[in-house]
Amino acid sequence: MSVLEVNDVSIRYLTGDFKDIGLKEFVMRKLTRNYHVNEFWADRHITFSLEKSEMLGIIGSNGAGKSTLLKVISGIMEPTEGWVKREGNIAALLELGSGFDGDLTVRENTYLRGAMLGYTRRFMDEAYDGIIDFAELKDFQERPFKQLSSGMKSRLAFSIASMVQPDILILDEVLAVGDGAFRNKSEAKMREIIHSGATTILVSHALNQVQEMCSKVLWLERGEQIACGETAAICGLYESFLNRKLTLDEARKKWAEKQME
Repeated sequence: MSVLEVNDVSIRYLTGDFKDIGLKEFVMRKLTRNYHVNEFWADRHITFSLEKSEMLGIIGSNGAGKSTLLKVISGIMEPTEGWVKREGNIAALLELGSGFDGDLTVRENTYLRGAMLGYTRRFMDEAYDGIIDFAELKDFQERPFKQLSSGMKSRLAFSIASMVQPDILILDEVLAVGDGAFRNKSEAKMREIIHSGATTILVSHALNQVQEMCSKVLWLERGEQIACGETAAICGLYESFLNRKLTLDEARKKWAEKQME
């Protein structure tokens, strides 16, 4: 039985010039039918499913629609077309450094972020020391959050969010936080969560990381689903595309031919 199903999902953005012209001009243009709205599809016809404990890697160039798709899967956005079915609780580690108050201390922000994620005060009291130790911020607990480096901020956010034991875990480039030693530690923590039975989605530009950790891969390009399935084969096609050995159409054709074998 699938833990996550994404069926023919498309996501559309509408952009217009309302902010530039003001309310009065907007009304006049609407009355005269001179108000133009631009249509942009971030993702088109995305379909895949995941079983319990599977790990999907999502790859693609910048602007391919990866982060937008994650927001729909996690429930932050609703798809314009298609549907998403989820089983169990879901945890999404997206935009790690956002959602903190720069004027509050590291300690205060830890409790604030925990509350935003639904943790009780009692749980945070018990978990606090472990969070700070994992984030390597023991000497910075009373510092204003705005004085931390971007790496420190991401380490704290990762440490807080990784305490959960979700059925579905979504990771958007979060294993790239911190220095090499912390990346190894965060990767080990994610493996621990995955091995506990979580179904996982990882967005990463590190192909070696995707190949090592993921049981299947979804390749998106310009909002289109190019391929979904076997990790090694798709990563090989994607690498050839990046190295300009294959065009997008050639890669798509080779994948279609492979499915016919």
